[in-house]
Amino acid sequence: MILFLKLLLAHLLGDFVFQPDHWVKEKESKKHKSPKLYLHALLHGLLSMAFVAEVSFWPYAMAITSSHFLIDWIKLIFQKKSSQKKWFFIDQVLHLIIIVGITLAWTEQEIYPSVFFQEKSILLITAIVFLTLPASVLIRILISSWTPKTEDNRQGSLQNAGKYIGILERLFVFTFILTNHWEAIGFLLAAKSVFRFGDLRESRDRKLTEYVLIGTLLSFGLAVLVGIFSENLW
Repeated sequence: MILFLKLLLAHLLGDFVFQPDHWVKEKESKKHKSPKLYLHALLHGLLSMAFVAEVSFWPYAMAITSSHFLIDWIKLIFQKKSSQKKWFFIDQVLHLIIIVGITLAWTEQEIYPSVFFQEKSILLITAIVFLTLPASVLIRILISSWTPKTEDNRQGSLQNAGKYIGILERLFVFTFILTNHWEAIGFLLAAKSVFRFGDLRESRDRKLTEYVLIGTLLSFGLAVLVGIFSENLW
């Protein structure tokens, strides 16, 4: 279990946290000619090697690097603007299959947890990392087909404010669940409704209101699911 969590954490960091938007755009435009594609695949191998911290793991780290490159390359070749959502999920599922396969293949040796990488600690860190940028990307992909024009051309709003508000609310919900303060989730949702949906009502844009409502419910729902799952495994 701890090996799977380490590899999953390395994947989340490599695919979402340590991959800037300009890397993604360059890969999509240049495909296999982009140096960022090779750096991105290499980063995954280095992160997995660093987290496992076993010299004998290097062949598996190489397998992660090569498989990640191959999967991303195939996605870049076949992905169109209309099929980005489909290829996002295909890409992530294939990466998870590789992680599961390597976890099952690493049965002859045991990973000894360190002070900072005990199973409970790595589970908590992985859940927190997932609820930050990976969850933001997932929600954006899920509701991308409903994005209203008013959301694309917002004025008078802080840059990336919605993304960071979503990250903070998910971390708050996650903390409330782990500390068994479910009533605080209702207070948080009500507080956001007062500030956010009051402005939306004044804008009289029904599509934007529905778009934000779906995004908010998805954000809270993900945080609740991750919180319950982590609490049961804690």
